[in-house]
Amino acid sequence: MKIYYEDSLPYAAEFFSELGDSRVFSHKDVNAKLVADADVLLVRSTTKVNAQLLDLNQNIAYVGTATAGTNHLDEEYLRSRELGIHSAAGCNAVAVAEYVLSALFVMALEHDWQLVDKTVGIVGAGHVGTRLSAKLTALGIRHLLCDPPLADAGDPRDFVDMSQIMQCDIITLHVPLIKGGRYNTGHMFDAKRLDALKETQLLINACRGEVIDNKALLACFEAGRALNVVLDVWENEPDIDQALVPYIALATAHIAGHTVEGKARGTEMLYQQVCGQFGFTATKKLSDYLPVPQPDRLYVDETLRGQALLSALVLSVYDIRNDSKQFKESIHLPDQFRYIRKNYSIRREFAALSVNTGNNPGSEAIYALGFNRK
Repeated sequence: MKIYYEDSLPYAAEFFSELGDSRVFSHKDVNAKLVADADVLLVRSTTKVNAQLLDLNQNIAYVGTATAGTNHLDEEYLRSRELGIHSAAGCNAVAVAEYVLSALFVMALEHDWQLVDKTVGIVGAGHVGTRLSAKLTALGIRHLLCDPPLADAGDPRDFVDMSQIMQCDIITLHVPLIKGGRYNTGHMFDAKRLDALKETQLLINACRGEVIDNKALLACFEAGRALNVVLDVWENEPDIDQALVPYIALATAHIAGHTVEGKARGTEMLYQQVCGQFGFTATKKLSDYLPVPQPDRLYVDETLRGQALLSALVLSVYDIRNDSKQFKESIHLPDQFRYIRKNYSIRREFAALSVNTGNNPGSEAIYALGFNRK
């Protein structure tokens, strides 16, 4: 069996080398001739998989992307070839939820908020929204869920509608991009909805840039409105509207899901899928390859309590202000959006680090956030 994998898949050689003849390629060089004899094709979002890429291949049995999104896969074409749509949905959900927590703690510091006094509206209760909900529960922060497709499908959780979400102190978006139809999310936050936001509210978008009308958002700022907005995703990436950037409280380059674990988990998920489809026993685990973080243990400042303690811990692992500062200072440079994403620094998830809480009364909340007890 010939397995072709994109060079940006972490640990792909380690996972797939024993399953067959594994070969690496770059998205810059891949073409139909190169993968004409592939039985398995593994990509990330930089490689478009369509008829143009696979029209010389008569053997392909599995196509998978090590990303949560599948916009780069021609799903209609793949179905016509009787190939399933294999993705790593949820691989970076923890990373995105932790990104949002970092944003919340930073905004709380800057505005002197007590998060337990706020209500968070989570729009989209899939992988990311569910993870975020669990972490907010651990923190004792009241939150509401809005997800019409899941509600209509019979999901037993309590859901609210968008009118109730718009009354929340903090609104965070975690929906797929759906253009048109009953569940349209394109420009979900259009001029009308943006105009309805109060300057005391916070809006976070860490899903798809097109969910917020960026032109309408810029118009709000240019009209003098002091909205609190955090953006990790933008319309027309990577050629974003740079005029919008200075107005955004915390601005980053679509890196919310870019932890070591988030990216590598996608490779592990494809490995498990390939093993299942071709009858192999999955013997390898991501933990076999992940490096030990340095340092790998955090110590609690016993003088801190409550939000101050949790904020200090979360921001010691990931402080979104660093990414925002770099982004704002460099985005004017040519092709900088792509550069930042490609060269993003190593970031770990909470679970990679152990915390010694001593006798601190906040220890259970710390561990419920995902930090390790060891």
